Amino acid sequence: MAILDSKGRLFGKISLLDIGAGLIILMVAVAVFFYPGTSGSVAQVGAVNKDIEVDVIARGLTVLNPEQFLADMKAEGSTNLIIRNQPYGQVTIKDVKSLPRSTAVPQPDGSVKSLPDPRPELGYTADLLITLAGTAQITEDGAIFGNSKVKIGTPIEVEGTLYNFNASTVAVRIPE
Repeated sequence: MAILDSKGRLFGKISLLDIGAGLIILMVAVAVFFYPGTSGSVAQVGAVNKDIEVDVIARGLTVLNPEQFLADMKAEGSTNLIIRNQPYGQVTIKDVKSLPRSTAVPQPDGSVKSLPDPRPELGYTADLLITLAGTAQITEDGAIFGNSKVKIGTPIEVEGTLYNFNASTVAVRIPE
């Protein structure tokens, strides 16, 4: 009996392709279980934890009583953050400012003036600038809250006891 027959089978029973596939599966299993590589995420390499401040802006937030909402938010003192659908945890609310709502009004001489918007429904909307403070990992690529990078333009979901709304990052301050 020949070792290799005309169909490429060893001793007429096992195909050489099956043996090759079995060896590859065995090597992958050994590599996964015995040589797992480095532990930890790449984002943590060279990272330093620092306290940072993040300014977020929420425009057109519909609230029954905007002044009371601002006071309640300041009094609460902390809020939960969700960044790119990943919960981060609690951060401190350092400051909450109400931004004025205005409209561009053309003047007879062709210039444009910014005047308070007279529409009555705007009494139930608020534009907010919120300063949040927390601890983040600082890498050469920027600040990281949890596993999410925080940069200008990053959408952040702000969640408290009585509110949940989206805001956009407008400033990230990292102390030197």
